[in-house]
Amino acid sequence: MNTLKQFNQFTASLPQSDNMPALFMGHGSPMNGIELNEFSTSWANVAKSIPVPKSILVVSAHWFTRGTKITAMDFPPTIHDFGGFPQALFDVQYPAPGNSGLAHETAQLIKSAHVELNHDWGLDHGAWTVIRHMYPQADIPVLQLSIDYTKGAAYHYDLAKEIATLRKEGVLILGSGNMVHNLRMLSWEMINGGGYDWAMEASEKFKTAILNKDHQKLINYEKMGAEVNLAVPTPEHYLPLMYILGLQNDTEAVNLFNDKAVGGSLTMTSVVVG
Repeated sequence: MNTLKQFNQFTASLPQSDNMPALFMGHGSPMNGIELNEFSTSWANVAKSIPVPKSILVVSAHWFTRGTKITAMDFPPTIHDFGGFPQALFDVQYPAPGNSGLAHETAQLIKSAHVELNHDWGLDHGAWTVIRHMYPQADIPVLQLSIDYTKGAAYHYDLAKEIATLRKEGVLILGSGNMVHNLRMLSWEMINGGGYDWAMEASEKFKTAILNKDHQKLINYEKMGAEVNLAVPTPEHYLPLMYILGLQNDTEAVNLFNDKAVGGSLTMTSVVVG
């Protein structure tokens, strides 16, 4: 199924809710931040299909820390945390404001951990490459919540529940990573589309569990088989999904879009809860 058809099905089934939808975005290559392609177009269209958020809280694969931190500066810098790409990508600035009040509120909501208010990070490419297509005016405050690398998937899933009330306040919580993400096995021959058999098998397992709301299986992903262990050789790109699933309540629907494999060993599959 092409990504445009997926998006149209997603918008047609989007329910009305008091909660702001929660999103997991497969962000893929940093080049998606400056390219107008099927993925970035869907990101822009998603933004048009949901209420305008008051603030955005991003859980990015690229802020992996000991302990939990949240950006609390007034103007988070744009971080170019990659190498080997065209200068045009390094030239991008996304000058969205921060929201120190929301940073303090979020830190207070989280009881399972001490949350450090951070003034040194900013917006990494897991955040700005996606959000600049969604909200190009950069006029909505953006914060990042780090992923504590000392904790497992269940911890992050449960932590998300502690901040669920932010959705009622108009905060868009966005996880940014990739469900299947094994760059060591990347195939340039399939860079524009296609996946190894193991990657497609892992993707189908993930999607079936998501659509069936079988969160425990996804939390215990290491037990889902050899293909899943190939798909998730390290957890940082997978764990943002735990936050979005942790935010889903019993009555909320879940939909997929941008469901495509690229480079053999990476999927762009994205999830909306709400």
